[in-house]
Amino acid sequence: MSLGNVFNVVGLILAFFGLSMLIPWGVALGYGDGAALPLFISFVLTLGTGLSLFYGTRLDSDITAREGYAIVTFGWALTGFFGSLPYLLSGTVGGFAPAYFEALSGLTTTGATVFSDIEALPHGILFWRSFTHWIGGMGIIVLAVAVLPYLGVGGMQLFRAEVPGPTPERLRPRITQTAKLLWLVYLGMTVLQTVLYLLGGMDLFDSVNHTFSTLATGGFSTRNASMAAFDSPYIQYVTIVFMYLAGLNFALHFRAVTGRLDYFKDTEWRFFTGVVVGAGVILALVNLGMGGYGWTGSGVERALRDGFFQSASITSTTGFVSADFEAWVPAAQMILFALMFVGGMAGSTGGGVKAVRVLLLLKQSALEIRKHLHPKGVFLTRVGRQVVREDVMANIVGFVLLYLLLTLAGAVAMGLLGMDVLTAIGASAATVGNIGPGLGDVGATDNYGWMSAPALGILSFLMLVGRLEIYTVLLLFLPETWRRRRPRSFRGSTSRHPA
Repeated sequence: MSLGNVFNVVGLILAFFGLSMLIPWGVALGYGDGAALPLFISFVLTLGTGLSLFYGTRLDSDITAREGYAIVTFGWALTGFFGSLPYLLSGTVGGFAPAYFEALSGLTTTGATVFSDIEALPHGILFWRSFTHWIGGMGIIVLAVAVLPYLGVGGMQLFRAEVPGPTPERLRPRITQTAKLLWLVYLGMTVLQTVLYLLGGMDLFDSVNHTFSTLATGGFSTRNASMAAFDSPYIQYVTIVFMYLAGLNFALHFRAVTGRLDYFKDTEWRFFTGVVVGAGVILALVNLGMGGYGWTGSGVERALRDGFFQSASITSTTGFVSADFEAWVPAAQMILFALMFVGGMAGSTGGGVKAVRVLLLLKQSALEIRKHLHPKGVFLTRVGRQVVREDVMANIVGFVLLYLLLTLAGAVAMGLLGMDVLTAIGASAATVGNIGPGLGDVGATDNYGWMSAPALGILSFLMLVGRLEIYTVLLLFLPETWRRRRPRSFRGSTSRHPA
């Protein structure tokens, strides 16, 4: 592995990240709320560090897979560090651990916050929080590849390591074209949702911020009560639709824009849609039957709206709330907890296990049961018409096992730091899955600001590992990753990122 290659590209990513700070800086200047100077200093420090790394190193060969994983991990970790500067310099947080947690929560689109009074924050800081969601949603590294074609074919290693899901899909032969197309779709959806919010009476600032958070499946809001602050069925239904759309594979959106409606043909889409709709209906029925909504016309509509809202929010890992689901009956809360382990589709901005992995595990489990009935039978696991190879299934089983072990380890660590069982499990599951709100003391109306620095540090690590699909980060802990012998170059390779 060449550290020169790694830090050369990381430096360029940091430089771009620094330039992006000029947008919230302009917002802060417009509102004159005191956040302009901290954002400008952050811009100078981030840009300066990025350019120093870039010009102080040299990209002397194609980027290998090992270097791609290192670039992605170091890139996210360092953007989290520099993304914390606006919080620290503005004095809105009292220490590095909560500032880094907030920044990484934004970039990983987790949406967990340390702020108890969000509405007291300056407009520039509020915009910065949501803007980190929007950048991280599709991936700052994919964006860097899209605007930096000099990386050429080597950029594919960054794309494979960053894009969520088992098999990121190339819509065009060159990775730069693919990344640009995805961002164009992302930008178009951003404009559309903002306009729809404005038509519903939301002001421009709130519209832009909540659009950023929705499409990134992040969950940061400008209001303490999240989307429950907007007691407008129209606004909440618009949010439901776009949370759902953000949880879909963006390749499907691209094809739809170009005239190919492939949604109904996609097996994972049918499964993901079935989960969101089915869970929404069940939540509504459970709350109507056991909760306090009431079987009136308005009560049924509100139960259905809240059910679909929380189903789409948790399954897509957005984390917005339209109601305090901690006050719901335990059965409804357990349904939401189960949805935390589904996640969005592969190729979406969502986190979690990913719907395709859950679908394949269910299919494989059913197949194993059938094998006991027919020991001599030959059974194949399929997604649509495609047969899933045994090595792919092994990768998926390994990933899910690591995911569950990581969640369990995080819960144990939180328990050792003094948290109760429900809070420990909820916080761990919510951060590994990049969801935001959990259960217990980190539920719908709570925050993470009361936690100690060690707890925030552990949860920050869980957010990073979960966002980068576990393997990308954990590979860096293997000694062989750092051996000086360079592996085969990936120029012209068609190998895929492991599931």
